[in-house]
Amino acid sequence: MNQPLLQVTNLKKYFPIHSGVFLRHTGNVYAVDDVSFHVNEGETLGIVGESGCGKSTVGKTILRLHEPTAGKVEYNGKDICELNKNDMVSLRRELQIIFQDPFASLNARHTVGIILQEPFVIHKMGTEEQRREWVFGLLQKVGLPKDSYFRYPHEFSGGQRQRIGIARAIALKPKMIVCDEPVSALDVSVQSQVINLLLELQKEMGLALIFIAHDLAVVRHVSDRVAVMYLGKIVETASAQQIYQDPKHPYTQSLIESIPVADPKTKKEKHRLKGEVPSPINPPSGCYFHTRCPQCFERCKLEQPQLQEHQQGHQVACHLLDE
Repeated sequence: MNQPLLQVTNLKKYFPIHSGVFLRHTGNVYAVDDVSFHVNEGETLGIVGESGCGKSTVGKTILRLHEPTAGKVEYNGKDICELNKNDMVSLRRELQIIFQDPFASLNARHTVGIILQEPFVIHKMGTEEQRREWVFGLLQKVGLPKDSYFRYPHEFSGGQRQRIGIARAIALKPKMIVCDEPVSALDVSVQSQVINLLLELQKEMGLALIFIAHDLAVVRHVSDRVAVMYLGKIVETASAQQIYQDPKHPYTQSLIESIPVADPKTKKEKHRLKGEVPSPINPPSGCYFHTRCPQCFERCKLEQPQLQEHQQGHQVACHLLDE
């Protein structure tokens, strides 16, 4: 079996809480708590879950925009967490990110030409004339007119700004891009255009994508495999087809049932979740989901389930499958 392009093992990211006059360390926000997965070359892994489940933090910690608390992130067999600053700068040519907010992620004081030249400047690539030609090529590749080079981010619509963000992400011809909810801030009609652009670029460049989203319909369209997160943990992972046709975890089942159906006459049986999402500062004992699970029993309250393979390529963390 070929080695995965990215292997994440027992990744943890805790944000410390400081309080009091002397700002003593009084606790942690357990944003990412013991997460493991892999991504193969040219593959799209979708990461889904409710807001606050830690999925964006996973993406940023993989790239060391947040420093991990513990765990390993191996890219092509090399542990990213052990690299120094200079080695990390070199590696960023192959690992890029598209941010959620297409306006906040662009420098409003710079023209698009300067923004898209910046990756080449940082990595000392080409002459000024070459960089200009490369930027014109990027604009054409993402479907923007040539005169965009001289304009500022505020002169573009949300979808166009996200195309600029995509152009910046692919400028150095990376092997993997983390897409951190890249279409959640866009209108539905524009979402499909941006998603189709990403899929075209993936096919053309052989990109691996980590596609983070809370819209399960979008994730189903773009993903080869899907990982479902709840309160900092992965509770289920499988191929997109398995996840959507035969979800095993009660949380995944509830998410799938919440996807709207276009036909108003169609009625879906729903297992409505009770209660609120627990605080990541003080997560529940046992299974984190037991406080909302409609099928909870005593073992769930006491023992934390481990992510185990119940079918080939289908891993679930749930005590129900052991019964």
